[in-house]
Amino acid sequence: MKSEELKSLQAPLKDQYREQPDSALITLKAEGHLGAGISCKVDTGRALVEAGLHPATGGSGLQVCSGDMLLEALVACAGVTLGAVATAIGVELKDGKIRAEGDLDFRGTLGVSKDAPVGFKNIRLFFVLDTDATEEQLQSLAKLTERYCVVYQTLTRGVSVKTSFDRQ
Repeated sequence: MKSEELKSLQAPLKDQYREQPDSALITLKAEGHLGAGISCKVDTGRALVEAGLHPATGGSGLQVCSGDMLLEALVACAGVTLGAVATAIGVELKDGKIRAEGDLDFRGTLGVSKDAPVGFKNIRLFFVLDTDATEEQLQSLAKLTERYCVVYQTLTRGVSVKTSFDRQ
């Protein structure tokens, strides 16, 4: 996609959101159903994914780990955002790889140590790009990708999460 095509697709949306700010507020949803054993079937809208325990917590490894899914969501969002930003500012990306790594101490998840946190202690996001972009353009790509990536911003800013438990 060329920069002009992307801008023509996004221009009417940007105008609408400026004129009607409430129309930009959209609730994204995910839904899952408890599966056999210790699993949860999540409808991604494209396929059904069955999540289960990570092998480090007793899982078989046959189901996806939700921690892996979080990193995959970060990689996917960062990759799409990078592509959109590059297109918008006219930087050609011939190829690229995005990788996320996160450190977990499973003592926290398993309740072995109250001192060990539950969740990722650190997440690292790597971009390896095949491009003729200048150093200044690469810095712009990095800055704008971080700024506009929804998953990156959610993870780095933190967000309030409220839970509700009801009976059927």
